This record gives sequence, structure tokens and C-alpha cells, in this order.
Amino acid sequence: MMKNFSPGVIPTLVTVPVVLILLALSVWQVNRYNWKIDLINQIETQLAAEPVPLPSSGVVPEDWQYRRVILTGEFDHSKEIHLFSHADKGRKGFQIITPFLRKNEGDVVLVNRGWVPEARRDPSMRSDGQIEGEVSISGIVRKPWHKSWSFMPESNAETNIWLYGELDAMSRHLGLQTAPVFVEVDADKVPGGFPIGGQTRVSIPNNHIEYAFTWLGLAIAMIVIYVLYGRSRARNQ
Repeated sequence: MMKNFSPGVIPTLVTVPVVLILLALSVWQVNRYNWKIDLINQIETQLAAEPVPLPSSGVVPEDWQYRRVILTGEFDHSKEIHLFSHADKGRKGFQIITPFLRKNEGDVVLVNRGWVPEARRDPSMRSDGQIEGEVSISGIVRKPWHKSWSFMPESNAETNIWLYGELDAMSRHLGLQTAPVFVEVDADKVPGGFPIGGQTRVSIPNNHIEYAFTWLGLAIAMIVIYVLYGRSRARNQ
């Protein structure tokens, strides 16, 4: 057998570790796939559960992510935040994030009331939707997020144009102590039609099996090339 197969030392030293790495990557992607399935199931369970009151303390963002909650209190429209956002068909606009004062709990929650087109960013263009007085609302908890890469643009607190869910920075800008999470309201009707609630989007791609087969395919290709080369080299010798 060895007379018909002689790949040489250097090809062997290169191929063996590369194949092992590719196989390890394939196994890792399978593990990631199973983890992602568990995550998706957890999110679906959270979204399907009945809403519960949001505690005034001890809220861990990771544990409460996508939980349905109910809040009772008043909006402070004078301090609304404008989070830049694209809607369907690429229309530019803003998510309107407004402090929600809960007197009974003694805290403030930043509530994402929904989306408005750019032309209605100014509150005076949607005055009917500036709900006054004590109200009860339901929504979904979302944890804060920041920009992913250093080269991405910064939010501008002075012009009140925010690009990321920088809850701590928003709270400092408003001079408020707030809950460590956002709450995105459900798609309830609002006088005047704006803001448009129900903006929660859950998109968790799970392509890890495809990636696993890709790494596995590369490993098999490396093995085939290694064997063919070794047999060809043996014949030439």
C-alpha cells in the first residue's frame, strides 16, 4: 500500500492539522446550531407568554429579553428620544422612545412607542398621538445595544438623532435614572395613527448546519487532494 501512496512529509504536515481544524469547525457549527435552536425556542416561549408587570428593581436584561410586560403610568413627551430607523420599503423615519413614569413603582422606563415617518418627527406633526394622563400599556422587553464596529457613525444627542439603543447614554442625556431595558409597545391604535406600535422584529438566522457542511466539505476535499497527490507522487517515483 505504501508503495502506491507517498505524499511526502511537508504535504502531510500541512494537510493533517488543516483537516483537523476544518473538522473541529464543522463540529462547532453543529453545536452553534443546537444552541440557536434553544435560543429561538426560548424567545418564542417568551413572546407567547401572558404579559406580567415589569419589576421596579432587579431586572436583568438578558433574562427579560422578549418578555411580555404591562406598565401603568404617564408618558413624559417633553423628553422623547428619536431613534433613526427604516420602515418597510426603505422609508426613513424614527422610533419614538419616551420616558414612562410609573408613580406606584417609583421608576422610569424608556418606552419605544413606535415608528413615525421623517416628516412627522416633530411632535407637533402628531399632536393627537401625544397621549396624556395615566395609561396602561403592554409591550415587549428589549435589552440595550450599541454600535458593532468603531468605524460606524456616532449618535448625536444634541440633535436628538440616535442610531443605536444606547440606553445608558440616553438616560444620561435626559438626566433620568431609568430601568435597564426598553419596552416596545404592542400594535395598539393611537389617536392620529402615529407613532405606529408593534415594531418588534425578531430575526435570528440559523445557517449553522450549512456552515457545518461547508467546513466538512472542505475537509473532505483536502483529504481527497492529499490522497490523489500521494498516489500520483508514488507513481512518479
